Amino acid sequence: MSTFLVMMVLPLLLALAAGWDLASYTIPNLLPIGIVAAFLIFAALSGLPGAAWGAHLAAGVVALVAGFAFFAAGWIGGGDAKLFAAAALWFGFGDLLSYALVAALLGGALTIVLLVARRVPLPAGLIRQGWIARLHDQRSGIPYGVALAAGALVVLPSAQILRAVGLV
Repeated sequence: MSTFLVMMVLPLLLALAAGWDLASYTIPNLLPIGIVAAFLIFAALSGLPGAAWGAHLAAGVVALVAGFAFFAAGWIGGGDAKLFAAAALWFGFGDLLSYALVAALLGGALTIVLLVARRVPLPAGLIRQGWIARLHDQRSGIPYGVALAAGALVVLPSAQILRAVGLV
């Protein structure tokens, strides 16, 4: 069951968050809540030691505080802050910096791609798609949840928590 949570449930929830953010610039609260719930079930089923539970929870809180500071500054959306914290819970302090760095690099790449793409006119068939037109609009922001989810998927296979419970 713990393998199922890591290999299927977590990637599915991350992909849903990325897709939802890409299409609507929102991330429903249910997705970060699901990521947190999946972690709690995973930690319980895999026999994660009590001290590790505390460290992972503390990393999630630190990420939530940092995420909401970024939200307050207007750099990311509230859903992005919650997604970052939920994913950070899986990584703990051991992989939090790697996750943040990979997500930031992917976010930078996504930003560059969108800024360049927004300078090119959309074909008529695509402009009729509301979510594509919104994504192409130069006044729109960047759906950073895409980078956060992708960053989590990049870092997850080598995460310390998986080694700690013998999954890698």
